[in-house]
Amino acid sequence: MSEEYNVGATAVGIRAKDGVVLAAEKRITYGFYSLSSSGKKVFIVNDRMAIASAGVIADMQTLAKILRVNAKMYELDAKRKPSVAAMAKLLSIIMFNRRWMPFIAEVLVGGYDEEGPHVFVLDPVGSLIEDDYAALGTGAKMAIGILDSGYKKDIDVVEARKLAINAIRAALERDPVSGGGIDLVIITPTETREEEVKVSAVLT
Repeated sequence: MSEEYNVGATAVGIRAKDGVVLAAEKRITYGFYSLSSSGKKVFIVNDRMAIASAGVIADMQTLAKILRVNAKMYELDAKRKPSVAAMAKLLSIIMFNRRWMPFIAEVLVGGYDEEGPHVFVLDPVGSLIEDDYAALGTGAKMAIGILDSGYKKDIDVVEARKLAINAIRAALERDPVSGGGIDLVIITPTETREEEVKVSAVLT
């Protein structure tokens, strides 16, 4: 993809001892042209799983819909919810099968299942890695420094939420194509909830 049409975004995912936090900023851009400051890049899949993405907004939305449909079909067929690893692997296969004309999106799959909290990282051709935390998009270089310095193995979701906001804030301050505030999804064994942090609150 040429630099003129390069798509800006920043998304982060953090695995805590008691859950998962996914976050992304809200600006929709093509190159340095800003289309909107109210885009959504974090999507709930079911009541214990979500994704956060960086890339073309249409591709992010399509991947979220594909994952939601397949998670529901699995649940109806198997009479139980799919594991986070199974859904991440399915998305990896879908993206790999489109490698010649790929979805222009990097994806974080996060959730909580019988094995505990998980965060998986996928690139546009379906490479799949499980990690404790990750940052994607044009602001990832700024965000990963905050994650590296602030992450610890016994972090809880309250601390992980603050760390995710600080990581995205670093991108908002330094990456010209990230902005517009922050969307979060916080997943624990008892709930999955969305939250929005306004840009005025982020930058104070």
